[in-house]
Amino acid sequence: MTMLQDIYSAIASEGYSPRVLGLIENYANEILYGTASFSRFNLPEHAGLCTAGPVLIGAAVVADYARGSLEAGSHAAGGQGGGPSNWQIDEAQEKAVEQWAKAAQLWVEDSDVILLRNYGPMIAQGAEAKVYYRSGDTSVVKERASIYSTTQKALDAIVLHNYLFPETAMNVIGFTRDSDSLFRIILTQPYVKCRRLATKAEIDEMVAAKGFRDNWYGQGVNYTSDRMALEDMHPANVFIDEITGNPICIDCIVKFTTPSGGNR
Repeated sequence: MTMLQDIYSAIASEGYSPRVLGLIENYANEILYGTASFSRFNLPEHAGLCTAGPVLIGAAVVADYARGSLEAGSHAAGGQGGGPSNWQIDEAQEKAVEQWAKAAQLWVEDSDVILLRNYGPMIAQGAEAKVYYRSGDTSVVKERASIYSTTQKALDAIVLHNYLFPETAMNVIGFTRDSDSLFRIILTQPYVKCRRLATKAEIDEMVAAKGFRDNWYGQGVNYTSDRMALEDMHPANVFIDEITGNPICIDCIVKFTTPSGGNR
Protein backbone atom coordinates (compact mmCIF):
# COMPACT_ATOMS: atom_id res chain seq x y z
CA MET A 1 0.00 0.00 0.00
CA THR A 2 1.34 3.44 -0.93
CA MET A 3 1.65 6.37 1.46
CA LEU A 4 -1.39 8.04 -0.10
CA GLN A 5 -3.44 4.85 0.12
CA ASP A 6 -2.53 4.61 3.81
CA ILE A 7 -3.75 8.17 4.32
CA TYR A 8 -7.00 7.59 2.43
CA SER A 9 -7.68 4.43 4.40
CA ALA A 10 -7.01 6.27 7.65
CA ILE A 11 -9.35 9.15 6.70
CA ALA A 12 -12.10 6.66 5.87
CA SER A 13 -11.81 4.97 9.25
CA GLU A 14 -10.81 7.84 11.56
CA GLY A 15 -11.79 11.08 9.87
CA TYR A 16 -9.34 13.89 10.62
CA SER A 17 -8.00 12.52 13.86
CA PRO A 18 -4.65 13.67 15.26
CA ARG A 19 -3.03 10.55 13.78
CA VAL A 20 -4.47 11.30 10.32
CA LEU A 21 -3.36 14.92 10.56
CA GLY A 22 0.13 13.63 11.35
CA LEU A 23 0.09 11.30 8.34
CA ILE A 24 -0.90 14.15 6.03
CA GLU A 25 1.75 16.43 7.53
CA ASN A 26 4.42 13.75 7.13
CA TYR A 27 3.41 13.21 3.50
CA ALA A 28 3.62 16.95 2.81
CA ASN A 29 7.10 17.00 4.35
CA GLU A 30 8.16 14.03 2.20
CA ILE A 31 7.13 16.00 -0.91
CA LEU A 32 8.97 19.10 0.30
CA TYR A 33 12.09 16.98 0.96
CA GLY A 34 11.82 15.41 -2.50
CA THR A 35 11.30 11.84 -1.25
CA ALA A 36 7.64 11.53 -2.33
CA SER A 37 5.58 12.72 -5.29
CA PHE A 38 1.96 13.55 -6.05
CA SER A 39 0.83 11.82 -9.24
CA ARG A 40 -1.16 14.80 -10.54
CA PHE A 41 2.08 16.64 -11.31
CA ASN A 42 5.19 15.82 -13.29
CA LEU A 43 8.66 16.43 -11.90
CA PRO A 44 9.09 20.08 -13.04
CA GLU A 45 5.62 20.95 -11.73
CA HIS A 46 6.58 19.63 -8.29
CA ALA A 47 8.60 22.81 -7.82
CA GLY A 48 5.31 24.71 -8.01
CA LEU A 49 3.74 22.29 -5.54
CA CYS A 50 6.57 22.81 -3.06
CA THR A 51 6.46 26.61 -3.25
CA ALA A 52 2.69 26.47 -2.70
CA GLY A 53 3.57 24.98 0.69
CA PRO A 54 2.48 22.17 3.02
CA VAL A 55 -1.01 23.64 3.53
CA LEU A 56 -1.83 23.34 -0.16
CA ILE A 57 -0.31 19.86 -0.30
CA GLY A 58 -2.52 18.75 2.59
CA ALA A 59 -5.61 20.26 0.97
CA ALA A 60 -4.75 18.59 -2.34
CA VAL A 61 -4.54 15.20 -0.59
CA VAL A 62 -7.90 15.74 1.10
CA ALA A 63 -9.55 16.96 -2.12
CA ASP A 64 -8.22 13.95 -4.02
CA TYR A 65 -9.56 11.64 -1.31
CA ALA A 66 -12.99 13.30 -1.46
CA ARG A 67 -13.17 12.91 -5.23
CA GLY A 68 -12.09 9.28 -5.11
CA SER A 69 -14.51 8.46 -2.32
CA LEU A 70 -17.41 10.08 -4.16
CA GLU A 71 -16.57 8.28 -7.39
CA ALA A 72 -16.25 4.93 -5.58
CA GLY A 73 -19.65 5.45 -3.95
CA SER A 74 -21.20 6.30 -7.30
CA HIS A 75 -19.79 3.15 -8.89
CA ALA A 76 -20.89 0.99 -5.95
CA ALA A 77 -24.42 2.35 -6.30
CA GLY A 78 -24.42 1.51 -10.00
CA GLY A 79 -24.61 5.16 -11.03
CA GLN A 80 -25.11 5.95 -14.69
CA GLY A 81 -23.72 8.75 -16.81
CA GLY A 82 -20.01 8.45 -16.02
CA GLY A 83 -19.91 9.27 -12.33
CA PRO A 84 -20.58 12.37 -10.23
CA SER A 85 -20.86 15.81 -11.78
CA ASN A 86 -18.33 18.57 -11.22
CA TRP A 87 -20.66 20.40 -8.83
CA GLN A 88 -21.00 17.25 -6.71
CA ILE A 89 -17.23 16.78 -6.68
CA ASP A 90 -16.70 20.45 -5.82
CA GLU A 91 -19.23 20.29 -2.97
CA ALA A 92 -17.60 17.16 -1.52
CA GLN A 93 -14.10 18.62 -1.84
CA GLU A 94 -15.03 21.94 -0.23
CA LYS A 95 -16.65 20.10 2.68
CA ALA A 96 -13.67 17.78 3.15
CA VAL A 97 -11.07 20.57 2.97
CA GLU A 98 -13.07 22.64 5.45
CA GLN A 99 -13.28 19.70 7.89
CA TRP A 100 -9.57 19.01 7.59
CA ALA A 101 -8.60 22.69 7.85
CA LYS A 102 -10.65 23.14 11.01
CA ALA A 103 -9.10 20.03 12.57
CA ALA A 104 -5.62 21.23 11.58
CA GLN A 105 -6.29 24.78 12.84
CA LEU A 106 -5.92 26.22 9.35
CA TRP A 107 -9.46 27.59 9.15
CA VAL A 108 -9.91 31.34 9.67
CA GLU A 109 -13.19 32.67 11.05
CA ASP A 110 -14.01 36.35 10.47
CA SER A 111 -11.19 36.48 7.96
CA ASP A 112 -11.98 40.04 6.82
CA VAL A 113 -11.26 41.28 10.35
CA ILE A 114 -8.24 39.02 10.92
CA LEU A 115 -6.56 39.84 7.61
CA LEU A 116 -7.16 43.56 8.02
CA ARG A 117 -5.60 43.45 11.48
CA ASN A 118 -2.62 41.27 10.60
CA TYR A 119 -1.81 42.23 7.01
CA GLY A 120 -3.12 45.75 6.43
CA PRO A 121 -6.03 47.27 4.52
CA MET A 122 -7.76 45.73 1.52
CA ILE A 123 -6.24 47.44 -1.52
CA ALA A 124 -8.14 45.63 -4.28
CA GLN A 125 -11.21 43.46 -4.73
CA GLY A 126 -12.35 41.63 -7.83
CA ALA A 127 -14.36 38.58 -8.76
CA GLU A 128 -11.40 36.31 -8.01
CA ALA A 129 -9.70 37.80 -4.96
CA LYS A 130 -9.59 40.31 -2.14
CA VAL A 131 -6.08 41.71 -1.72
CA TYR A 132 -4.62 42.99 1.57
CA TYR A 133 -1.36 44.90 1.84
CA ARG A 134 0.49 46.94 4.45
CA SER A 135 2.88 49.56 3.06
CA GLY A 136 6.47 48.35 3.24
CA ASP A 137 5.66 44.62 3.33
CA THR A 138 7.25 42.37 0.71
CA SER A 139 4.07 40.31 0.20
CA VAL A 140 0.35 40.76 -0.28
CA VAL A 141 -2.27 38.45 1.22
CA LYS A 142 -5.20 37.29 -0.89
CA GLU A 143 -8.52 35.66 -0.21
CA ARG A 144 -8.89 33.78 -3.48
CA ALA A 145 -12.28 32.52 -4.61
CA SER A 146 -12.47 29.49 -6.88
CA ILE A 147 -13.56 30.16 -10.44
CA TYR A 148 -12.79 26.57 -11.35
CA SER A 149 -15.21 23.67 -11.70
CA THR A 150 -13.84 21.87 -8.63
CA THR A 151 -11.81 22.74 -5.54
CA GLN A 152 -9.10 20.36 -6.70
CA LYS A 153 -8.69 22.29 -9.95
CA ALA A 154 -8.48 25.56 -8.00
CA LEU A 155 -5.61 24.06 -5.99
CA ASP A 156 -4.00 22.73 -9.18
CA ALA A 157 -4.12 26.24 -10.61
CA ILE A 158 -1.96 27.59 -7.79
CA VAL A 159 0.61 24.84 -8.35
CA LEU A 160 0.69 25.45 -12.10
CA HIS A 161 0.93 29.22 -11.63
CA ASN A 162 3.94 28.70 -9.34
CA TYR A 163 5.56 26.39 -11.88
CA LEU A 164 5.05 28.83 -14.77
CA PHE A 165 5.57 32.09 -12.88
CA PRO A 166 7.89 31.39 -9.90
CA GLU A 167 8.65 35.10 -9.46
CA THR A 168 5.05 35.58 -8.19
CA ALA A 169 4.63 32.20 -6.48
CA MET A 170 1.60 31.79 -4.22
CA ASN A 171 1.93 30.18 -0.79
CA VAL A 172 -1.28 28.91 0.81
CA ILE A 173 -1.67 29.65 4.54
CA GLY A 174 -5.31 28.81 5.26
CA PHE A 175 -8.97 28.70 4.23
CA THR A 176 -12.14 30.58 5.05
CA ARG A 177 -15.67 31.47 3.96
CA ASP A 178 -16.58 35.07 3.32
CA SER A 179 -19.75 36.89 4.40
CA ASP A 180 -21.58 35.28 1.46
CA SER A 181 -20.40 31.79 2.55
CA LEU A 182 -18.13 31.59 -0.49
CA PHE A 183 -15.20 29.22 0.06
CA ARG A 184 -11.88 31.04 -0.23
CA ILE A 185 -8.20 30.08 -0.20
CA ILE A 186 -5.95 32.40 1.82
CA LEU A 187 -2.48 32.84 0.34
CA THR A 188 0.52 35.12 0.24
CA GLN A 189 2.21 36.39 -2.92
CA PRO A 190 5.21 38.69 -3.50
CA TYR A 191 4.33 42.36 -3.83
CA VAL A 192 5.12 43.62 -7.31
CA LYS A 193 5.66 47.30 -8.03
CA CYS A 194 4.18 47.97 -11.43
CA ARG A 195 5.99 50.21 -13.92
CA ARG A 196 3.13 49.84 -16.40
CA LEU A 197 0.78 47.24 -17.84
CA ALA A 198 2.27 44.76 -20.30
CA THR A 199 1.35 44.94 -23.98
CA LYS A 200 -0.18 42.06 -25.91
CA ALA A 201 3.10 41.59 -27.78
CA GLU A 202 5.06 41.40 -24.53
CA ILE A 203 2.63 38.83 -23.12
CA ASP A 204 2.82 36.80 -26.33
CA GLU A 205 6.61 36.72 -26.13
CA MET A 206 6.61 35.77 -22.44
CA VAL A 207 4.26 32.81 -22.79
CA ALA A 208 5.80 31.64 -26.08
CA ALA A 209 9.07 31.18 -24.20
CA LYS A 210 7.17 28.84 -21.86
CA GLY A 211 5.78 26.74 -24.73
CA PHE A 212 2.36 28.38 -25.18
CA ARG A 213 0.70 29.59 -28.36
CA ASP A 214 -2.22 31.98 -28.82
CA ASN A 215 -5.38 29.97 -29.44
CA TRP A 216 -7.34 32.94 -30.78
CA TYR A 217 -5.18 33.59 -33.83
CA GLY A 218 -3.39 36.46 -32.16
CA GLN A 219 -6.56 38.28 -31.17
CA GLY A 220 -7.22 37.04 -27.65
CA VAL A 221 -5.85 36.60 -24.15
CA ASN A 222 -5.93 32.79 -24.07
CA TYR A 223 -3.03 30.46 -24.78
CA THR A 224 -2.49 26.73 -24.90
CA SER A 225 0.32 24.17 -24.79
CA ASP A 226 0.29 20.41 -25.10
CA ARG A 227 -0.40 20.08 -21.38
CA MET A 228 -1.95 23.31 -20.07
CA ALA A 229 -4.20 26.23 -20.95
CA LEU A 230 -3.62 29.84 -19.90
CA GLU A 231 -6.61 32.17 -19.87
CA ASP A 232 -7.34 35.73 -18.77
CA MET A 233 -3.82 36.83 -19.69
CA HIS A 234 -4.83 40.44 -20.21
CA PRO A 235 -2.62 43.41 -19.26
CA ALA A 236 -4.35 43.97 -15.90
CA ASN A 237 -2.98 40.58 -14.85
CA VAL A 238 0.48 41.01 -16.42
CA PHE A 239 2.64 43.94 -15.32
CA ILE A 240 6.03 45.24 -16.31
CA ASP A 241 8.04 44.89 -13.13
CA GLU A 242 9.64 48.17 -12.09
CA ILE A 243 12.83 46.45 -10.92
CA THR A 244 13.53 44.00 -13.76
CA GLY A 245 11.64 45.65 -16.60
CA ASN A 246 10.22 42.23 -17.51
CA PRO A 247 6.58 41.19 -17.84
CA ILE A 248 5.38 39.48 -14.69
CA CYS A 249 2.11 37.59 -14.27
CA ILE A 250 0.35 38.16 -10.96
CA ASP A 251 -2.80 36.15 -11.70
CA CYS A 252 -4.46 34.22 -14.49
CA ILE A 253 -6.54 31.13 -15.12
CA VAL A 254 -4.34 28.09 -15.63
CA LYS A 255 -5.44 24.48 -15.92
CA PHE A 256 -4.58 21.14 -17.41
CA THR A 257 -5.90 20.58 -20.92
CA THR A 258 -6.92 16.99 -20.18
CA PRO A 259 -10.21 16.55 -18.25
CA SER A 260 -8.66 14.35 -15.54
CA GLY A 261 -5.67 16.64 -15.08
CA GLY A 262 -2.00 15.93 -14.58
CA ASN A 263 -0.85 12.33 -14.87
CA ARG A 264 -4.13 10.83 -13.75
